Amino acid sequence: MKIISQNTAFGGMQGVFAHDSKACKGKMTFAVYVPPQATSEPRPVLWYLSGLTCTHANVMEKGEYRRLASELGLIVVCPDTSPRGADVADELTNWQMGKGAGFYLDATQAPWAEHYQMYSYITEELPALIREQFRADMDRQGIFGHSMGGHGAMTIALKNPERFRSCSAFAPIVAPSSADWSVGAFEKYLGSDKAVWRKYDACALVEDGARFPEFLIDQGKADGFLENGLRPWLFEEAVNGTGIGLTLRMHERYDHSYYFISTFMDDHLRWHAERLG
Repeated sequence: MKIISQNTAFGGMQGVFAHDSKACKGKMTFAVYVPPQATSEPRPVLWYLSGLTCTHANVMEKGEYRRLASELGLIVVCPDTSPRGADVADELTNWQMGKGAGFYLDATQAPWAEHYQMYSYITEELPALIREQFRADMDRQGIFGHSMGGHGAMTIALKNPERFRSCSAFAPIVAPSSADWSVGAFEKYLGSDKAVWRKYDACALVEDGARFPEFLIDQGKADGFLENGLRPWLFEEAVNGTGIGLTLRMHERYDHSYYFISTFMDDHLRWHAERLG
């Protein structure tokens, strides 16, 4: 693991690191905030998955999570959104596909399958590295994210309820199998069999029997992607009668930006801290 940068913040350490990934067959970069309490005891881990076009840096620089993470004693891990590198397949004119748009799935179709194994990276390889390198309590993990990252957080939680104690999302893509801005990527990554897509679709996973105790979703009503890309009411319909708890908060005037995310970041950190103990 290579140290890219380390800075003291609110008594803890904000670091950026790189390592050679076996899953993605190339160098991957990620950020970790370690609170001051971790100098004396293992601390809970909260994963933040970013959205389309983002890297680890977007939430690190604009998410405003460090002050409260320090107070609550949370380790916050911020992975990249896709593999990178000159040999990694990409579509330069399509922001919804390729680099910055890994959709947190394991691609099965050429040429994407060679590097785009983000589900395995997030659920297997990177957690093993966090366990090895940081004073992390891996028995207390939560996950959240924004947009494409909200989709990733919700699907990963639904498929791994024994690992995660909490899950929340900012403006998630809840039904990517039918959303305008994800259908094209799913077909290229996973092929034309839509039954395969259901493994990476929060609404479909619930319909197919996946369960998680509860979710918190915040969504801005002024979000330009609300009607065609996000559609949180579909998840509300999917969980109805399942026993899955859902707190869906719709906010007037808020859009899809980090101004929205940073406004409600404290709420999400406290939500996770209460459930992580």
